[in-house]
Amino acid sequence: MRAAVRHLVGLTLGASTGAATLGCLALAGLVIAPALGWPRYRTTALRLVNGGVIGLARLEQWRLGRFHGDTEAAAYRGYGRERALTYLGVRWPVGLLGGAILLLTVYGAGTAVVFAWGWARGEEPDGIPFEWWVVAYIGTFGLVLAFLALQGLIGVVRLERRLAHRFLGPTDADALRRRIEELATSRAEVVQAVDAERRRIERDLHDGVQQRLVALGMLLGQARRHPARSAELVEQAHEESRQILDDLREVAWRVYPTALDNLGLEEALARVAERSPVPVTVEYRLTGRLPAPVEAAAYFVVSEAVTNATKHAAASRISLAVTTEQDGFVTVTITDDGAGGADPAGSGLTGLARRVAALDGRFEVRSPAGGPTVVEAELPCG
Repeated sequence: MRAAVRHLVGLTLGASTGAATLGCLALAGLVIAPALGWPRYRTTALRLVNGGVIGLARLEQWRLGRFHGDTEAAAYRGYGRERALTYLGVRWPVGLLGGAILLLTVYGAGTAVVFAWGWARGEEPDGIPFEWWVVAYIGTFGLVLAFLALQGLIGVVRLERRLAHRFLGPTDADALRRRIEELATSRAEVVQAVDAERRRIERDLHDGVQQRLVALGMLLGQARRHPARSAELVEQAHEESRQILDDLREVAWRVYPTALDNLGLEEALARVAERSPVPVTVEYRLTGRLPAPVEAAAYFVVSEAVTNATKHAAASRISLAVTTEQDGFVTVTITDDGAGGADPAGSGLTGLARRVAALDGRFEVRSPAGGPTVVEAELPCG
């Protein structure tokens, strides 16, 4: 209901701006155009034309974004006076058409109310008596007209959007240039993310596995030098070897979890939940397999988010949801009840954002002070 009211307000404003645009174009043709032939007034006339045309175009963009939800058309500012003037010239009839449909709709609704009120009082509006076949005939005719009016209003909104995208949106060259810039940026960020991941793996191997291997060698050396304590030292060395295997397994999972290839994303996420010291509830709503790059990105987003919630957020509960959207995207949402205040510019979250951006996805972190923290990634799944 709120959306319908918002669209109706937008159409009403569109009819008003259509009439205003028609008046401004007529004024420009009668007053400003002759002034262009006078060198003394040409600069002032051009300034008025530019300001008026761009101002009306910006007003239309604001209306489309505010009342019709077309944020893409409302955000672009790369058009010039010629494109804006062309848009206003072809758009004003559409605005007046929407206003005419609204007026006819209001007139029809008012007529129905008058007839219903008259029949309720025992009168015969316009000499029409209250009989069931008359009510059925008029009701059927009114429903058909209401349906046509509704379809007409929907068509006007769609036509408004198409005109805005055609004349006020980015051209093919602009879209191609923006896409090239996005790909160049994404490529550089992927290289940085890969380098950061390599450094983290090297640090884990150096600070974890390597140090434990040194300790294992020292224990075995002590066992050789002290036969009396060999049993105790060998037992310690055995425990140390188990820790080394766990660390190596953890590093291998950070590089690439083999469960993704063997068992799929659902099983890999289940293992992340099992290894977490904090309880993790998993809601997995996908029915088929995703492309391998998408599964890998989803896995690393979940793994990093769960690790951050465990180590830094002091969370007591983590929930994970993997769902699909109608527009061909898979959404991964991780929520924890920790202290919040996560920094999206941190190295870990920045790496995840770069990984998601490399797939043309969207990554968002919402972490107010005091929590909860929500990490959400939308990944295209083809």
